[in-house]
Amino acid sequence: STGSGFTFSTPYTYDGMVFTGNQTLVRCAEGFKRYGECLSLKICVERSSTHSDFLAQAFPPTSLAFGSTFEGGADMLFNGTCNVIAADKSQIRWSKLLHNAIRDGKYIRGEKTMTKEPLAMVTRNTDREFSDIVNWVLQALLIGQEQGLRKDLSLCQNHTDLTSRDASTLVFMNAVYCVGNYMEIFDDDPNEWKMNQINRGTGMLYSIPFGNVENAADVGRAADSLTLEKIRNEGFFTCGVVIPDDFEGDITRSGNLVGMSVDYCRTLSAAMFIGDSERVHFLNFTDTNNSSVVALTDGTLDVLVGGRNQQEFDFGTSASLRGLSFSTPYYYGNESASDGVGFYSMATREDDVMLASFVNCVVMATIHAQENDIQKHKSREMPLISIFGSEISWALRNAISYSGSYDEMYVKHFDSDATEAGRGRNTLNDGGPLMLPFLNLSKL
Repeated sequence: STGSGFTFSTPYTYDGMVFTGNQTLVRCAEGFKRYGECLSLKICVERSSTHSDFLAQAFPPTSLAFGSTFEGGADMLFNGTCNVIAADKSQIRWSKLLHNAIRDGKYIRGEKTMTKEPLAMVTRNTDREFSDIVNWVLQALLIGQEQGLRKDLSLCQNHTDLTSRDASTLVFMNAVYCVGNYMEIFDDDPNEWKMNQINRGTGMLYSIPFGNVENAADVGRAADSLTLEKIRNEGFFTCGVVIPDDFEGDITRSGNLVGMSVDYCRTLSAAMFIGDSERVHFLNFTDTNNSSVVALTDGTLDVLVGGRNQQEFDFGTSASLRGLSFSTPYYYGNESASDGVGFYSMATREDDVMLASFVNCVVMATIHAQENDIQKHKSREMPLISIFGSEISWALRNAISYSGSYDEMYVKHFDSDATEAGRGRNTLNDGGPLMLPFLNLSKL
């Protein structure tokens, strides 16, 4: 409805809907129970919100009461219109009235988080460099938190005469030294926010909600992406695969990270070409130089996989090394957070936001399938997605029909190390820490 799209940063907090109110009835709401002792359950919720959408699928209208705002819903709880309120955990925690009522034992806050509500900074997708700057400010706050760096005005560089127009030269650590690290800004009990702590090696796979992609008001077209239009017209695309220096053999028959990277390109092919996973040409690159990035930015490649995400490639530093877009990671290294964890994503050129969004949706689809127990044979349970055009509205179903869920892909390529313990961060997040910076202090 705005006529343009948006870019979302890495989430700065992972929130979610919880129930608060009468102890017995909160437990009723969490269990979706409406009979017996739960007969009087009445839930207040903000109208036209993700919460009301969720509740409308879980409870009949007679069990719901709608307020125009969260504050209006809270007033309805206190005046007896309802006996439970549904709202983000942060809204409940930072409402003085509700906080006091919970402290005094009048109400309880439920233990179950019923929805996903990741919150991010939003920018227009027409200025990718500014979007990158916003995201790297957040990365700096997380690096400060991980490294134990705090607000220190003696290190705060207050420049009034900026001469460089190169975003990669900005001193992002000023965000920490001048304002504070992540938790200094968050200013709350970290034990209340387990997902918002630094990850130390536990599951990082978390699918950002797709939203209402089946009935989007503004339906896009493949032609809105020059690269996607070219690919579909030519009938194939070229995927670059970064391989170790000592790699030998055929990448299309490989396992481990190389094999998984190749499979994500085949999954993308299936999404673009009504299930055909063979519409992709592969080129190999070693990880000792920037030749793969040059090939992506000059158009030799359409997509690049198998290389670690690096800040210098996010911004671009020259005409031959222009900025890239990185999807949600499909693989995390087992390094410690302090040493810098390897993030492996599908990379595209930054100037084609529609293609970058499409590629990200395909990666996210494999994680969504895992979270929702959707294997290959159940791929029709994946949502249709109209935002890229009706001709590829089955993209996510076609992708999962080839790849299956994330676990199906992982076991295929890491068969000897596919146990939960051996997979480290490459397992579903179970409510544990999700904050993990791209650690590269020398660039910040």
